[in-house]
Amino acid sequence: MSTSTKWTLAALAAVVALVVALGAQMRSAYTPSGPGDPVAARDRRDADTPAALAEPRRRADLAPCPAPGVGPGPAALRGIELECAGDGSRVDVARALAGRTVVLNLWAYWCAPCTQELPAMAEYQRRVGPAVTVLTVHQDENETAALLRLAELGVHLPTLQDGRRRIAAALKVPNVMPATVLLRADGTVAEVLPRSFDSADEIAAAVEAKMGTVR
Repeated sequence: MSTSTKWTLAALAAVVALVVALGAQMRSAYTPSGPGDPVAARDRRDADTPAALAEPRRRADLAPCPAPGVGPGPAALRGIELECAGDGSRVDVARALAGRTVVLNLWAYWCAPCTQELPAMAEYQRRVGPAVTVLTVHQDENETAALLRLAELGVHLPTLQDGRRRIAAALKVPNVMPATVLLRADGTVAEVLPRSFDSADEIAAAVEAKMGTVR
């Protein structure tokens, strides 16, 4: 083997080693939480202990998550149990939504259109009252950031912590945020809306178009 060939092979080996090292470094630095991440690995971070969440929960002052309704609830959501961000209680999602007309809003704390839309969701809930349940679903494992964002916005809607995006997967929601799912009282999906809303009027129009006037 010539000297030049030896040098060429040595250089290639060095390049391969560098690529492997960089790949390992990127994998170790990767965290499943963050903008644009398609699937988070956990419902919440290890740092989000009950003690750490106590003050953010106090500041957010969220409404309680829905109590179990009448019936088994949406078939696609059966078996999914998540944390209620407001108080840390566990929620059987299908049972909580059973018998209710629901506007299910999927968002994340880092999503700018989501934070612009959330106050409109809160205003729509205020207008429509108990005829419709507006439930938000936070789709990132950073639960502290979600609570602080809701406190900042003055939005007190009940919120589920769903870092693994199990609800979106079960309802086949496109991988965009925000997205809204309209659920009928019988548990069927009226519409999946992978878009943002600018006002409570827009939300009301979408609900009426897909589910009729809700009173």
